[in-house]
Amino acid sequence: MSTALQMTAFGLALLSTLFLLLATCTDCWMVNADDSLEVSHKCRGLWRECVTNMQDGVRTCDQYDSILADHPVKIVVTRTLLITADLLAGLAWAMLMLGLDCIKFLKEEPRVKLKMCYGAGVIFGIGSILGLVGSVWYAVDVYVERATLVSHNIFLGVHYDFGWSCWLGMAGSTGCFVVSILLTCCLY
Repeated sequence: MSTALQMTAFGLALLSTLFLLLATCTDCWMVNADDSLEVSHKCRGLWRECVTNMQDGVRTCDQYDSILADHPVKIVVTRTLLITADLLAGLAWAMLMLGLDCIKFLKEEPRVKLKMCYGAGVIFGIGSILGLVGSVWYAVDVYVERATLVSHNIFLGVHYDFGWSCWLGMAGSTGCFVVSILLTCCLY
């Protein structure tokens, strides 16, 4: 039972960590949500803004000026929280891998390996909370920005919705949270 649980947690941890990394690196956190007659598809990310021409498929991206430049708070906070979540998830994944029963590292110390799995679960939990807060922070800010414009009857020609990177960040964070529960509550 313990081995099956560890393998399930390991697989979900790997997938969730990859989702978090992809969400941090990709550039479609906000996507234009206008009518279907648009000739271009606009995505805004944490690092750059991209426009794809729908007719010929040409994609152009504009990098943000600098990491240290003045950016909106939602970008700075989301970057910080997701990078921290990525680092914690990577550390926890490495700890989990070394703590698995099928790995020969510390084979004669099963209690130490169990504590490593438990520690990995705690770190996954912290990382998942940071990633979820960052992703939800960004999504709420996009929603509030759109709701504010609508309530003031302001139409700028383009309005944005949550992009697939935002959903990927939420899914990765939720997966890490499930791994945390598996490793901290169910493993014993």
